[in-house]
Amino acid sequence: MSPLSSQALSLSYEQRLIIDALDLQIPRSEITVFVGSNGCGKSTLLKAFARLLKPQQGSVLLDGVAIQKQSTRQVAQKLAILPQGPNAPEGLTVYQLVKQGRYPHQNWLQQWSAQDECLVTQALEATDLIPLMHQPVDALSGGQRQRAWIAMTLAQDTEIVLLDEPTTYLDLTHQIEILDLLFDLNQQQQKTIVMVLHDLNLACRYAHHMVAIHNRTVHAQGRPEAIITEDIVREVFHLDCTISRDPLFGTPLCIPFGKGRRLLKEQANVLA
Repeated sequence: MSPLSSQALSLSYEQRLIIDALDLQIPRSEITVFVGSNGCGKSTLLKAFARLLKPQQGSVLLDGVAIQKQSTRQVAQKLAILPQGPNAPEGLTVYQLVKQGRYPHQNWLQQWSAQDECLVTQALEATDLIPLMHQPVDALSGGQRQRAWIAMTLAQDTEIVLLDEPTTYLDLTHQIEILDLLFDLNQQQQKTIVMVLHDLNLACRYAHHMVAIHNRTVHAQGRPEAIITEDIVREVFHLDCTISRDPLFGTPLCIPFGKGRRLLKEQANVLA
């Protein structure tokens, strides 16, 4: 059974239909990446999967049960989400932020435990943040802050982790750093990871499963080599491109070009 899925899911913002009657199953223990043009509904769909947005119609299923019928605590114990551009209160330290990931597991009978402390420490170690644990989050670099938020989601200790554009505003070095971290978590802890990414080549490199969103539904889904083709990129992104093979990873490599470049390419093909 898919840990997270939708049935006839329709989502709207201010009377504007964003997702229409969508059926989608997220593979367990894999990295799934949503791709598509701006405004196509990728982030909207992710919010619905996290129960942050109520469906207009249809349902989201978490472990086979409608997510709207589960309590906030139940959902938070199974699923963690890192929204785009989160903000921490001024002066909050990395350690204090990561501790918040354990709050869904606290109640008046079960207070802070040795297990909670262990999971926080493991999350800090996994994200290489032990040396920075007592630093204010707002004093960190962009990449360090992003690692701190990811550490908080790890401390939550859920099977499913959702991330909305986790590499936005980061330079290439920090993008690779964050994606390598998420890949390692998937491989070592078998976490089901769902991300929204804009960079198609990085998406191909790290995803097991890709979902292309277009015209309010799933235009195509599957392994990267089946999704990132010249035809699908043209249909989804209205972009001409050539698809090559990444010389290091063997994954699809999208090389885009504009109208002028297309004419040169056509002329070159004629001469050839």
